[in-house]
Amino acid sequence: MTTTTRTARPGRGATAVIGRLAAHLLLLAAAAAVLVPFLWMVSSSLKHNNEVFTVPIQWIPQTVRWSNFADIWSRIPLTTYLGNTVLLSTVITLLQVFTGSFAAYGFAKVRFPGRDVLFLAYIATIALPWQAYMIPQYILMQKAELTDTYWSLILLQAFGAFGVFLMRQFYLTLPDELCEAARVDGLTEYGIWWRIILPLSKPALASLALLTFVNTWNDFMGPFIYLTSNDHWTIQLGLQSFIGQFDADYAMMMTGSVLSVLPILAIFLLGQRYFIQGIATSGMKG
Repeated sequence: MTTTTRTARPGRGATAVIGRLAAHLLLLAAAAAVLVPFLWMVSSSLKHNNEVFTVPIQWIPQTVRWSNFADIWSRIPLTTYLGNTVLLSTVITLLQVFTGSFAAYGFAKVRFPGRDVLFLAYIATIALPWQAYMIPQYILMQKAELTDTYWSLILLQAFGAFGVFLMRQFYLTLPDELCEAARVDGLTEYGIWWRIILPLSKPALASLALLTFVNTWNDFMGPFIYLTSNDHWTIQLGLQSFIGQFDADYAMMMTGSVLSVLPILAIFLLGQRYFIQGIATSGMKG
């Protein structure tokens, strides 16, 4: 009986170390590309307006102006803008989670003629740029007398093809036997979706909710097109108040931007575990 001894190739360990080092350097570069603009925004929010665009950049202000975070509340109706943004983001998120999960259940677990063709046609709308149907949508809302109301934004964003795709991919990872057993026990399709599928879908629901909330919170063009009254403005529109005809208060804009980012940051930190799990499991089965 012969034994075979394996000898490690010289240089294999060094190659692996170099590969890991290169991967870490690449990740550090990517992290820096994301964090540097955010750090510059925070630094600028603590400066005088004439210090924001100094060259070279002063990362640490000579005089830290914490008063910017107090003054902004009296400069613009920030409470109103934040409240409007929270209202729109919450309502649209809840509706997209409801409609997306419900439609995805039909596409993933209910068999009916033309199901796959209908799903592909619906998902294909993701490739259609919003600018292509922006004007028809506005005309439709104008004819319905819904411009300058939240209903225009809510109705247009209550349904999303991406949410249906995300939830369907997650539902495909759930065994079909669960639904079959529930049907044998007499549950309707609505009952199966509500009592069995949804409780098992918390990671995917959290992912969809977080993505929708962030997208709605940061939306500028939608409110800019449909909301004309100052009382209806969101935080993204409200920050434009600091841009005048001949000058702009960039320090205050950065202060408002920091305040607008904090709720999103808190939500992401609280839900990141479910978010990562939902994204990871949504692509396991096609």
